Amino acid sequence: MTHTDTQTRALCEAFIAELEEEATTTRRALERVPVGKNDWKPHPKSMPLGYLAHLVATMPEWINMTIDQDELDIAPTTGRKMPELATTTADLLARFDRAVDAAKETLRKTDDAYLQTSWKLLAGGHVVSERPRQLVLRHGVMNHWVHHRGQLTVYLRLNEAKVPSIYGPTADEGR
Repeated sequence: MTHTDTQTRALCEAFIAELEEEATTTRRALERVPVGKNDWKPHPKSMPLGYLAHLVATMPEWINMTIDQDELDIAPTTGRKMPELATTTADLLARFDRAVDAAKETLRKTDDAYLQTSWKLLAGGHVVSERPRQLVLRHGVMNHWVHHRGQLTVYLRLNEAKVPSIYGPTADEGR
């Protein structure tokens, strides 16, 4: 779906640049997800490692959803299907690369005026939030993605995997 017209694209280009920068560091975290521990979780109330890794790898797809759909129901009455989780690092990274590439392509096909149009988050058919798409991209996608990547780095540490440098040095990497 294309939304581009002659309007400015400065905001779209800023989102693409941020996506590319965050994708670089996210990839380093995903490369270190331990294989064979999809069911591991640090606490009974926590999400399993495999699901968290899948979420972090595929969250860039939420950019497409925010631009291509007018709403999302996070608690549909028909229930939600759990995704098939990656069982290899190569599969996890391939999913991530596809998600990032698709998100960049979707951002290239829209414009800043369209990002000002309304988008709705529903739960069980009821509106939970209605905001401009650009705010959904900022808060509901990018900030949320970074949050879960941080959560993933804690899971890495608890599984004795090396934590990559993201915004600065870690105990495992001095860069």
